[in-house]
Formats: sequence, C-alpha cells, structure tokens
Amino acid sequence: MYEIFADLHIHIGRSESGKPIKITGARSLNFANIARECCERKGIQVAGIIDCASPYVIEDIEKFLSTGDAYELKDGGIIYKDKVCILLGSEVETSEKGRNGKCGSAHNVCFFPYLKDIKGFSNELSKHIKNITLSTQRSDLSGYELIDIVEKYNGILIPAHVFTPHKSYYGNCTDRLKDIFKEKYDKIFAIELGLSSDTFLADQIQELENKTFVTNSDAHSLPKIAREYNKMQVEDISFKEIVKALKNEDGRKMLANYGLDPKLGKYHRSFCEDCNDSIEIDEVATVCPECGGQNITFGVFDRIELLKDKKETKSPENRPPYIYQVPLSFIPGVGGKTVEKLLNHFETEMNILHKVSEDDIEAVVGEKIAKNIVNSIKGNIHVHSGGGGVYGRVTLS
Repeated sequence: MYEIFADLHIHIGRSESGKPIKITGARSLNFANIARECCERKGIQVAGIIDCASPYVIEDIEKFLSTGDAYELKDGGIIYKDKVCILLGSEVETSEKGRNGKCGSAHNVCFFPYLKDIKGFSNELSKHIKNITLSTQRSDLSGYELIDIVEKYNGILIPAHVFTPHKSYYGNCTDRLKDIFKEKYDKIFAIELGLSSDTFLADQIQELENKTFVTNSDAHSLPKIAREYNKMQVEDISFKEIVKALKNEDGRKMLANYGLDPKLGKYHRSFCEDCNDSIEIDEVATVCPECGGQNITFGVFDRIELLKDKKETKSPENRPPYIYQVPLSFIPGVGGKTVEKLLNHFETEMNILHKVSEDDIEAVVGEKIAKNIVNSIKGNIHVHSGGGGVYGRVTLS
C-alpha cells in the first residue's frame, strides 16, 4: 500500500482542434495538457477529467493513446508515463422536481473504467441532452434515472459540489439526498463537498455519515488543478483501486481531504447583489434584511444551518481529517513568476506543500515569501469570507 494524491474534478476547456467543450474553461485545458500538468507540475497521481463524454474529447483520447506515452489499464483508467492515472469522467446536469415543487437541477460527476464505456455512455447520454459535444449540459434525466445508466456502463456516480446554491442537490433540489435516490441511495458511496464547505459542516447532516467525502478543484484552468485534492491509500493507481478507496474496502481508504477554508469559497455566505455584501440570514429569505433587496444568493453555510439534523457535530470514527490548505496562487506575494521559480527547483506543487522545508523554500524565493508560504501551510492566516460568486481572500497573521 502507498499514498497518492487525487483530484477528481478537472474540466476541459477546448479540444486539441480548438472546439469548445467547457465554455468557461481555459483554451489550454485539453486532455494532453491536463495529463502533463498533473505529471510535471502538480504531482497529482490520479486525475479525474470530467468532460470525456464529448465526441471531440473522445477523439483526443484516442489520439493521446496512439502516441505511446499512455495506455489503458487492465483495472481501468489511462496511465500516462507510468506516473498519472486518468479517470474518464462526465459531469451531467440532472433535472429534479426541486424544493417546493419548483424545477431544480444538480451536477453529478460520473466515472468509467474504459474508453469503450465512456463511448457507450456518451452515445446514450446524447439522447437526453441537446448538445453532447459541450460539457455539463442540462439533461432530461433525474439523478434516480441517471445512476442506472451510469451503472449500465460500469461506472460510478458522485453528486458534485452538493451544497452550492446553483446546480447542486442540497443547494436547489432537496433537503435530503435520500429523497432523490430513494432505494438506490446506498449506491451513492461518496459525495463532493465543494469549495464552500468542509467536513465539519457536512458532518452535521445525519444521512451523510456513511458517505466518503471528496474534495476536488473543479478546475477551469491549468493553474487551478489541485487547489483542492485528496490523499488516498491504495495498492496501485487505477479505476478499480480508486473505487475501493472511496468505498473504504480491502485496506484502501481516504486518508485526508485537502481544501480551502470554506470561507474562501465564493458561495460560503449568503450575498445580496443590491448591497454587494455578505449577509447573515437564518432562513431561505427572499428579501435582504439589510436593504430590502430581492437579489439574494443563499450561501452554503446558511443552507447547512437549515439542513443540519444532528445534535452535535461529530464525525464518524473512520472519517479522515479535512486539512485547510491555501493554494500557492492565493498566498500574498506569490505570483506566477514565483511559482515558476519554485517549480523549477522542487518540480511539483505537492513537493512544495508536503515535502520541502522552510529553509529550502527560503533559498529559492527569500525569507519573506518563504515565511508567507509556510505560515499559509500551517494555517497561520486570516480568512475573509467569500459570497455571491466572489472568492474570499487571505491575509497573513
């Protein structure tokens, strides 16, 4: 057994021929560049690319496999230069009845072991969405229906960023996941927390007690890969091993979630667009208590306050720690040139964040920036809450 780092939510912005996939994603985010970024700069051993159902991306994957640098694994996944395992995924937006009978929608990340599986899934999904070439298109499927199609092609389904106010199950569809998945709820063995929540917040909800929590970047550009990630214990890197770790089977398991302090997330607190500021509310308000405005985005923290049903927040014994970690790009004084200098010396971000000493960092970027980085890693920072689609910010102690 050994430890690996995994980011299971990475988007593709464009195909290698320039065709749009995720409209809001960077042009440089294509399949091959993601593989190289994870291998050469991030130090991530497992990358979940969640736009692989697009026929344009499938073409890129086939071309990628023909180069000889990558091949499919017997236990699922594509291995790149024997260092990075890529899981072939698809983010699907489902249509739900929603709370109070209103129409709701939620995102799901689905992973498949082999290229033939994602091809079959893509073909069937194309019957339920308008444009299969684009990422995360609204389908006419519910989560209850989607999970059967995913399993038909040997895949797994993980509800994505489950608390965010837009496009998530708890955010705008339901008070309980069991109400969506019903008798199939046990087939959901992991949920994605999202940037605006953490283990402490999610463990206030009873029905999540037996679910594995994953923290992922939801990267829309190459530098954002691994801004949140997971540490897992596995025997090897493959689709089969990652599924076992998510299920906590045969000694495979989640060891830690590394993520932003949820206050840094852009939907942590409720936000009034008219006041242009975060607001504190204790119910799903339609009117701002400060200015009377009606343009309100309900925050993750406030939503969980309504959903929680445990008398005390207590994580199950096998719940791994959630470790607050600020990405290098968030740290004051650490710009693009500084990151490049650090990577030239220490190869990957995982080395910088987990292996090298303050003295090593100081020798490369000087005492002040080294202290900023180490203080950030140790959590000696002040976090100013985000909301309304604007990220929080960090100042150092």
